[in-house]
Amino acid sequence: MAAMRTLVHGVTGRMGQEVIKALCAAPDMAPVGGVCRNPAHPTLALPDGSGSVPLASDIAGLLSSAHPGAVVDFSNAEACVKAGLQTLKASIPFVTGTSGLSEKGLELLDSAALEGGVGVVVAPNFALGAVILMSLAKKAAPFFDYVDIIEAHHEQKIDAPSGTALALARAVSDGKSFTHRDPERETLAGTAGGRHKGVGVHSIRQPGRSAHHDVIFGAPGQTLTLSHDTLSRDCYMPGVLHALRQVVNIKGLVLGLDKILGV
Repeated sequence: MAAMRTLVHGVTGRMGQEVIKALCAAPDMAPVGGVCRNPAHPTLALPDGSGSVPLASDIAGLLSSAHPGAVVDFSNAEACVKAGLQTLKASIPFVTGTSGLSEKGLELLDSAALEGGVGVVVAPNFALGAVILMSLAKKAAPFFDYVDIIEAHHEQKIDAPSGTALALARAVSDGKSFTHRDPERETLAGTAGGRHKGVGVHSIRQPGRSAHHDVIFGAPGQTLTLSHDTLSRDCYMPGVLHALRQVVNIKGLVLGLDKILGV
């Protein structure tokens, strides 16, 4: 079987660099190009020393010249949707871990994928442990009336809450609303956090953080806390590679790695 020719959008970012390394190490994958905002050079040297691939600021040219079999994206919400629409309309599958995508953005990606006859996988978190956290939280949700989600990331993360925290809030509140008691007085604005159907969501941004999520359920006389910690970015790579291998068998949008893992 020929290796999957893969283009990386957001290739010079922290996650993009990890993806390139993972693609080089996987025998069934072949990186064929990268896209970043301001390329310093026309090519990108591959981290395993096997050569270089074209580097550009616009994905459109590389879609036609590099002939990718799939595109994987780690950028920002606006750039992700723009690149995704171009990719999917060219009938090329698209995988993204970019957070902060709006419902409208997801609808646009789904429509473009169906129009192009290909698949798009949008995963708020590619860590397998985070997928299990989501599954356990959904199972616990019907038995509790209170829940708060606390997430912590590095200080340069541009969005809050994290895509994983928002996905957790949506998952546990699917089909129910939780009770949340607002304080009578909030002497410091924002202290009580955000809300989604009664789910409290709280974000922390500090240097040295990678990704931490707590889902804390409450009931009279007890709490249940489910936690997941990301210790390094390489934990995401098995999930990214699995999504790339599966997206070729999908038509339309799949939201969440759990859908293709069968969790």
